[in-house]
Amino acid sequence: MDVVTSALLLFVLMVGFLGAGLWIFLGLLAISVVSLLSIGFPLDRIGTIGTKILTTSSSGWELSAIPMFVLMGEILVRSTVAERLFKGLSPWVQGIPGRLLHTNVIGATIFAAVSGTSSATTASIARITLPALSERGYSRSLALGSLAGAGSFGLLIPPSVPLIVYGVQAEVSITKLFMAGLLPGLLLAVLYSGYIAVAAKLNPQNAPDDESTSWGDKFRALPDLLPVSLLIVAIIGAIYSGIATPSEAAAIGLLASLVICFRSLTLARLVDALVRASMTSAMIMSLIVTSAVLTAAMGYMHLPQDLSDAIAKLDLNPYILLLLLTLFFVILGTFMEGLSMMLMTLPFVLPMVVAAGFDPLWFGIYMVIMIELGAMTPPVGLNLFVINAVTGESIAKVARACLPFFLLMCAALLIITIVPSIATGLPDLLSSSSVPR
Repeated sequence: MDVVTSALLLFVLMVGFLGAGLWIFLGLLAISVVSLLSIGFPLDRIGTIGTKILTTSSSGWELSAIPMFVLMGEILVRSTVAERLFKGLSPWVQGIPGRLLHTNVIGATIFAAVSGTSSATTASIARITLPALSERGYSRSLALGSLAGAGSFGLLIPPSVPLIVYGVQAEVSITKLFMAGLLPGLLLAVLYSGYIAVAAKLNPQNAPDDESTSWGDKFRALPDLLPVSLLIVAIIGAIYSGIATPSEAAAIGLLASLVICFRSLTLARLVDALVRASMTSAMIMSLIVTSAVLTAAMGYMHLPQDLSDAIAKLDLNPYILLLLLTLFFVILGTFMEGLSMMLMTLPFVLPMVVAAGFDPLWFGIYMVIMIELGAMTPPVGLNLFVINAVTGESIAKVARACLPFFLLMCAALLIITIVPSIATGLPDLLSSSSVPR
């Protein structure tokens, strides 16, 4: 079977199974089985291969970080950490054009550094900032858009569950990926805050001057920033200093979050957090192990190598290839959840981009940004649904408010493509001869 026929078969299978409403992990498994049957593998051999891969792919030590980071995010959502973060930031942004609107961006950036997931970041910040901004007469569009955009920072700024998944699938150091995600995340935060400041300057009604603060107010607010600061030091500090691997840092962060949130964490909230974390972790793990089976099936079909060879023969400009992939992912992100999108496409996309000369470390950041764009894209953008659930605003209205921030994220992706060292520079600078995974 030639490469075109094989690729077409996979595409038809993906569209067919997804269109039929089959669960993603079952769809991945079904695609793998049909693909292997198409090249003459008997069912008993497929079962042996699948059993071995499912066992191997689910037993990696680095995967233990996922349920711990997810549980930590669920605990923080049910605590007063986000409320205290808003109180601590509010006096410090009053002198900046845009004022309290910046709490969406800065708060989401800081909360992302301890959450690890987009939905937890968006939900936590939204419940606190949106009512306060609405009460003070701030622009509803800027409030909704900045939150939906900044809420996705939980996918990029470490610790990040998608980066852990990418590292496992692409066999890239997770610690290096965490380092690589930091500066692009901060770049996005600067672009968002810059846009808010310009919008407030052009139209002061977007951010009314509702109150003034003194230096005394600012310093009195600092204790409210202490809980999240301690968590950042415990998690990011442990990883970047080399004291702990991401999995060990996840355990440290989980323990620290339990201690910090002890007073506001009732037994009912803890049980709810455990249930939600178990469901999310099970979903992620089911996708990881079944995508590993798909990767193996594609390997037996020689599809990754054949695709790489075909792309090389076309002699495409690498950036033309990247542009085509970007358009493909934007379209795919309109009807598929981000993590599923990454796991379904990575087995055949990664060999292509590596053959084109792109660094797998840089491409991991690119993939996560594409997932972030998907989180803001209707009709299935996760952040849109989170804000819809919190505010009751229609998906269409939230999506319109997101458009400027969607374009800013596209601009950030362009900047990172032109200057890849924004993503790769920090790992190159800080990594030693032996970097923990």
